[in-house]
Amino acid sequence: MALDGCGLVCKYILFIFNLIFAVLGFAFLGLGMWLRFSGNTRGIFEIHALNSSAFVMAVTVLIALGTVMLIVVVFGDYGACNENRCALQVFSALLSILALAEVVVGVLAYSKSDEVGASIAEFYSSMYALYLNKGDSVIGATLTFIHKMLHCCGVTGIPVIELAKATCPKPDGILEHIVMPNCPGIITNVFNSKAPLVMGIFVGSGLLLIIALICSSILSKKIVQSSSPQYIILTHSASVLANPQPPQHELVSTSHSHPDQDPVVFTPLTVANIPMAQA
Repeated sequence: MALDGCGLVCKYILFIFNLIFAVLGFAFLGLGMWLRFSGNTRGIFEIHALNSSAFVMAVTVLIALGTVMLIVVVFGDYGACNENRCALQVFSALLSILALAEVVVGVLAYSKSDEVGASIAEFYSSMYALYLNKGDSVIGATLTFIHKMLHCCGVTGIPVIELAKATCPKPDGILEHIVMPNCPGIITNVFNSKAPLVMGIFVGSGLLLIIALICSSILSKKIVQSSSPQYIILTHSASVLANPQPPQHELVSTSHSHPDQDPVVFTPLTVANIPMAQA
């Protein structure tokens, strides 16, 4: 039996959710792998003293997060497209863990906004230094994205002396041709002054995961309902089975109260068509 309307809606929602999740997972994993194994940055991971630096931790988180997201997408797509309950159950379990992690990280980022802001600013400074030393195009593209998103310009904020000026956004006014906000300061201020917004982003992401979890649970129930066999319950079935009658082609019923009414023809069910419950 095919899925009903509610089951189909949940199936398509999960498909769109997994598509977006896959794009983000590939982006995180690709960036993390590039920063980990690129010739320009690989040496950082070989220095024991830098193993606890913000740059190394951030790259490790990118690789781990991208890998987990892609694993979730594999189970989610397989379970939704093939209507496999086992895959959907694994998908739901992974989503539950991710949703809980999102909420916990949001609360920690809110309660320790100073430390989080300083760590991200340190990560940015490491990326900036690597770009100046190696001129890596991927790191340059990452800096350009950060500069445009935060509308800042390097570590100085002065376009005239800024060494990474090519990655800076266009100035909005006359004064910004002289001086623009510097990125480490902007990053620290964002986490200090907009800590509730940062927590809201993490908690909102967790709610989206919970919505996907609900859709997965509904789809799993609809799959069970659609695969359940349908039975016709007939009265007096025991007497019919005990005294089977020879097959008849048709039965004709007439009404004595209305002699002019046309006869009604019934086609009886045969015993072979009646499903029997096993004792």
